[in-house]
Amino acid sequence: MVLIDRALCLPAVDIAALLYGQSIVAISNVFVQTGWSFALYPCVDTTRTYRLKPQSSCSNTLRGWAKCEHCIVVEDANQIESLSHLTIWTKDALKDHLEQKQRLILTFLRVYSLPEAIEISTEIAPDKLGKFTSLSPTDVSNILPVLSDRIFAQRKHQLENLEPPEHPELEALHSAIAQLTPTHPSASHLEQDLKCFLGWTETAIVDRADSDLNWIPTIATIGNSSDGDTFEKVVRKGFIKLGFTNSRNDIKVSLDPNATGGAGGIDFYCEAPYAIVGECKASKTESVPDSTPAQLIKLGHKHLPDKEYDQAIKVIMAAGKLNHHAKQTAIGNKMNVIRPETLERLVDLKAKHPGAINLWELKPCLEQPPFGEDADQKVNQYVDRCWQQIKVRAQIVQLLHKKAPQALELGFILGVYDASSPSQPLDREELQKILIELSSPMAGFVGCRKENDGSDRFYFLRPLNLES
Repeated sequence: MVLIDRALCLPAVDIAALLYGQSIVAISNVFVQTGWSFALYPCVDTTRTYRLKPQSSCSNTLRGWAKCEHCIVVEDANQIESLSHLTIWTKDALKDHLEQKQRLILTFLRVYSLPEAIEISTEIAPDKLGKFTSLSPTDVSNILPVLSDRIFAQRKHQLENLEPPEHPELEALHSAIAQLTPTHPSASHLEQDLKCFLGWTETAIVDRADSDLNWIPTIATIGNSSDGDTFEKVVRKGFIKLGFTNSRNDIKVSLDPNATGGAGGIDFYCEAPYAIVGECKASKTESVPDSTPAQLIKLGHKHLPDKEYDQAIKVIMAAGKLNHHAKQTAIGNKMNVIRPETLERLVDLKAKHPGAINLWELKPCLEQPPFGEDADQKVNQYVDRCWQQIKVRAQIVQLLHKKAPQALELGFILGVYDASSPSQPLDREELQKILIELSSPMAGFVGCRKENDGSDRFYFLRPLNLES
């Protein structure tokens, strides 16, 4: 438990950056003792300019507290440019402060979120900025650090030694993406991934599916019901989630979940990255009659040019067993009969690990035998392979996590991996390819450092969470 009875008054923007994980330092006007704990009191300050600015700030609530881990005084103007690259402030803002105060007091803060925000009504006088004010004593028992011990120590070391930022271009990209998230929710995942890769948080969004994808676990249930209209809608949503699109403005040849075809229309049609034409048949208790594959053939030729239909992958989404004639028609016309449970597995994997499903790798799986009901097994085998690849990568990341913060050379990692009873053996070249993949900016699970001799050393950045 921590007793909070004072607050450091800081610009609201600075506090927002501290709580966001974007910053670990504050500019104070008094020297702060290491070990002091205090709330962060937001004030309005229109004089300070920012190189990086958090998406939002709030000036009427206490949302966090901090513990001072270090406090330094900067008097050398030659350090200003390096400091600017490692903090949220512009070079001019730091330079102006140094000229006015003759020194720059940087307080390194381990920041914690308050379990509940505290409303404040007292307006702080301008001369209190960067100084302390008293508060009614409050006990904080729920300790919620913004950054993990490892990330904070890494960021603190970098700033104390004025080591240049590793990815300034990604900081700029994050600032641009963050401005889009209020009006473009689809940008939030990339924004969170960049935040994690830059070391502003330990992990990205834990549940990538979250609130707007609560329908994923219902795919199998709806497919095994008698609600054909709803099943058609969730199938369309599922294929959209997998990455398929349809730009046609035609309700009869559509992928829009809100404009299902109804009588006379194709149940779902994917146009890109390659064509898929499909028929849906809900219900587990009834067998699937020959009229279902026959309907796909009829409507496919009715609404699509013959060549386009012939080249398209054919899919029947059905929970029930096909009768004898339906089996013959499906196999003879190269139709993949896929169960709703299998579609749910595909979409669930895509939601939890967006990069796991490569639609171009899925394409030959759907184009090649077996067809009919046996196609369901080959699609499940594809999903199993994807999960296996994720598990191998998660194991490699975990091995590096155990050795953090050391940067390890390839041969050492291979030895540790081989000794860990891996589920899949890897040779040196395979391991190197996976490590390079994991260290790419859009993955960001592993860091890569080039040595003077040209070799690479890899180190842990963030965990790869398995949700199977």
